[in-house]
Amino acid sequence: MLPTENRLRRREDFATAVRRGRRAGRPLLVVHLRSGSTDPHAPGESAPPTRAGFVVSKAVGGSVVRNKVKRRLRHLLRDRVAQFPPGSLVVVRALPGAGDADHVQLAQDLDAAIRRLLGGGAR
Repeated sequence: MLPTENRLRRREDFATAVRRGRRAGRPLLVVHLRSGSTDPHAPGESAPPTRAGFVVSKAVGGSVVRNKVKRRLRHLLRDRVAQFPPGSLVVVRALPGAGDADHVQLAQDLDAAIRRLLGGGAR
């Protein structure tokens, strides 16, 4: 499970990541990244944590399938959240094929998208 401080909850934060961030698309998902933006909601002077959110539409499948995809993506991103700069906003949008994909396929697409966003992968 993704820790509470790493969860993206506000609609404005989702919109900021999607509209003003960079994106990397794969066959099963699209990852949007707004790097190192400061969090106006965070008290104090410490660096805000990276926060991540997920968008899984009805095109992916029924409620059981959508929730399964969200659980898998949360689990996968939990181990990868430290790769992003502090204060980053990350939105993972599942595409229709994600409902039929297994855990390994989702992990491969997520890793490839993250590598591309962080500058480690070619187009």
